[in-house]
Formats: sequence, structure tokens, C-alpha cells
Amino acid sequence: MDTIRSKKGFIIDMDGVIYHGEHLLPGVKDFVDWLYKANKKFLFLTNASGKSPKELQLKLFRMGLDVDESHFYTSALATAKFLSRQNPGCSVYVIGEPGLYNALHDAGITINDVSPDYVVVGETNSYNFEKICRASHLVTNGAKLIGTNSDLTGPSEQGIIPACRAIMAPIELTTGKNAYYIGKPNPLMMRTGLVMLGVHSEETAMIGDRMDTDIIAGIESGLDTVLVLSGVTTIEIMEQYPYRPRLVLNGVGEIPFTE
Repeated sequence: MDTIRSKKGFIIDMDGVIYHGEHLLPGVKDFVDWLYKANKKFLFLTNASGKSPKELQLKLFRMGLDVDESHFYTSALATAKFLSRQNPGCSVYVIGEPGLYNALHDAGITINDVSPDYVVVGETNSYNFEKICRASHLVTNGAKLIGTNSDLTGPSEQGIIPACRAIMAPIELTTGKNAYYIGKPNPLMMRTGLVMLGVHSEETAMIGDRMDTDIIAGIESGLDTVLVLSGVTTIEIMEQYPYRPRLVLNGVGEIPFTE
């Protein structure tokens, strides 16, 4: 019988699955060691846009995990890739953190706070009324609205906090325009992940802590699905959805031992 252990590839969410804040979650080091020892192909696929793959690599290194930079892909990179293909040489007004700015810059996209082609919103710690007004004005004047991901909330060491879609909401409500969201569960993100792994969807598992992004993205992309309860989703929340993951575990530390 096919099991998670037999999968060739793993696409893994980060916040709420690998860590909370600056603390590694239980069992993660054993799980990552198993991925390497079993020669699995794996990718940390995160909707967070604030940090670059290099910064994520260094964050895990400080927690005691040595993972190559090539194993990380963010919604910031996916957003930059999408825009550069849709409208090469375009300009954007950005609400977000350095990881998003850097990804856009590396894709040849310029920053423009006067007459941009797009307003791009990601999660940020420097959010204020002035930025909401500026973004709303630009969208009203014709800029297209892009969100790096559709997460409404996210986990933190202090509890649940607002994420990208919550930050986007005032702009959408003010302008009457709906944003196009790039990150999970958008198939663009999942297809890129599978291409990076070089593994077919049927041979890959999606591991995440969110029903509305990770699990539905895995189901709709034909991946095996594993929900871990170490992040934002509880059994009670899971049961509110009309779809189910194949496995529900307390954390990734249980995965190598799942038969």
C-alpha cells in the first residue's frame, strides 16, 4: 500500500509546520534529517513574501537546520515571475517587506509610486493609513491589484495575526476592485513547485497547516495531502470544510513513522 514514506517528493509549508516565530517545532529536525537520508526531493513552499530564500535558509540555520537555499520558494518569487511574464518591464507600487522588493527587482520590475501598472500587496510590519490611501488612489486610477497570497491570518508565538488578505481588505473595499492572489492555493505556485522538484504530482505529498491554502492546493493539483495540527488549523476547523486531507497528524515529526 502506498504511504507517505514512499513518496518521491514533498512540498512543505513553513510557518506553523516547520516553526513558530523563531522556534523550531517538535520533530522537525528528525523529519528533515529523514528527507535527506531517504534521498527525497523536497521544497519549502511558503506564502510568506517578506523574506528571500537566503534569509529563510539563514533563519533555519539559526534554529539548527542546515538546508540548501535551493529548497525554498516564496510567494514573492512567484509574484515577480507572474508579473514579468504578464507584463515585462512593468512598474509596481509595493506594500511589503524586503523579500518582496528584492524579488521584483531581480525580475526587472521597477518601483513606481506615481503611476504604476500594478499595486502589489504582501504581509508587512510597516502598514499604515497613508499606504492604504496611496494604494487605493493608484488602483482607482487604473493600477491592477495583486496580492502575494490569500492568507487571511497567520500563526505567531503570540497567537493568530492578520496576514496578506486582511491587509488587502481595506484597499479592495475602498476601490471596489478584487485582487488577484498569486500564492497557494493558486495552481501557478504548485506547478512551479513540481517543476522545481522534477517529480510528478502523484509521487508528491503536500504538507501544511491550512485547509484553505495548503490542503486545497494539494487536492486540486493531484498531490497527496497531509494536514498537521501544529499551526492554525484544529480538528474542529478542519471539519467545517467539505474536503479532507488524506492524513491528519500532530506535526511533521510523525511523518517518517507513518505506515
